[in-house]
Amino acid sequence: MKMITTAFAISVLASGLCMAAAPQLHVRKTITIDASADKVWHLAKNFDGLNAWHPAVAKDEILEGSNDRVGAVRLLTLKGGGTVKEKLLGFDSSGRMFKYAILESVLPVSGYSSTFVVKSIGKDKASVTWSGRFQRKNLGDNPADNENDKTAVDTISGVYQSGLDNLKKVIEAQ
Repeated sequence: MKMITTAFAISVLASGLCMAAAPQLHVRKTITIDASADKVWHLAKNFDGLNAWHPAVAKDEILEGSNDRVGAVRLLTLKGGGTVKEKLLGFDSSGRMFKYAILESVLPVSGYSSTFVVKSIGKDKASVTWSGRFQRKNLGDNPADNENDKTAVDTISGVYQSGLDNLKKVIEAQ
């Protein structure tokens, strides 16, 4: 019995050390758009419409459930190749907010969840904040340079910034 207890303690310690090697990472990007929050929300809210404003997304289709309904699963086909499968975890139209998680992805992240919020900050001015929590996909102690924390953070930062920049461009051109 003592040997089993010791083995269990070692396995718990080892798994804890592995988790320590891959910390929880965060990215938060915000942009101000010269348009009403309602106008911005109208374009950005559609769970099946990311391709309407994100420059990296070629196609966005609902695989399960209904658009803008919690539990919906979408498949994003990226212009550069690859796909991202995501599930809608929360949707609050009156609060102009939705939350989703990545189920499968070519991105170098795991345990990813994200929140997208549109707020009014004055007449015909909106603030959009896109934030996420995740770990790198390779949870090992010594990931390669293209699989480390910096790569994961830089990738998600780029996804958010390019999306927000283009959302601003699309909305303000209307």
